[in-house]
Amino acid sequence: MTAHGASREATAAARERLDALTDSTSVDAVALADELAAVTALLDREVSLRRVLTDPAQAGEAKAELVGRLLGSQVSGPTADLVAGMVRSRWSQPRDLVDALEELANRADLTAAQKAGVLDEAEDELFRFARIVSSNTELRAALTNRAADAAAKTELVRSLLGGRAKAPTVRLVTRLVTAPRGRSLEAGLESLSKLAADRRDRMVAVVTSAVPLSDPQKRRLGAALAKLYGRQMHLNLDVDPEVLGGIRVQVGDEVINGSLADRLEDASRRMAG
Repeated sequence: MTAHGASREATAAARERLDALTDSTSVDAVALADELAAVTALLDREVSLRRVLTDPAQAGEAKAELVGRLLGSQVSGPTADLVAGMVRSRWSQPRDLVDALEELANRADLTAAQKAGVLDEAEDELFRFARIVSSNTELRAALTNRAADAAAKTELVRSLLGGRAKAPTVRLVTRLVTAPRGRSLEAGLESLSKLAADRRDRMVAVVTSAVPLSDPQKRRLGAALAKLYGRQMHLNLDVDPEVLGGIRVQVGDEVINGSLADRLEDASRRMAG
């Protein structure tokens, strides 16, 4: 196994354990998300501790016992057990453990959104907020101002989204803004959107069209892209009158322009029908 593969396998195993936990109605996914975020902040701050917890020379059980001593009285049993399981795994780099913990915190919040029946709304709100940030330089500057403390940024997010967005969206954006961990705000919001789509086991297509698509066109395009990629597709829609070829579709790193009709031929035919 490659070093990179070690962290990938450890993260995949942690996701499975998280899903098993959150499938239980007795586990509060929101509380779990908050506790995982707190552990993320701890290990992000304490470099020596995360090195100890990912040291391949140390026995996995010894590292799990250390987690129990450190966190046992600070977090719930499910959170402590989840983190203990993670440190038993092999990690390529100490920071990979922190990245995985942060992802699990966000996944837990999105699971809470799904259980509350608001995952669709949260996903759309994250996309719309990313669009607003990218087009408003003053807002972006305020949200990424390193001189501003976490309380001020939290209040700013609440003033922007409170009462206008679902609670999971507010929590996710607040966490990202107050603890960016070296990422740009745009990259963080994109990552959250992808996690939301993954929670629904589907891919995200960012569709920019010269004119708004009708509901039948949306359905046809979604079906065509699902057939093309072999997975259910969620469409994030935007309008730009100057888009080349009338439509631009981005799925991950792949961009399909309306003028480059080879990959979108089937979708275009369906939309015209």
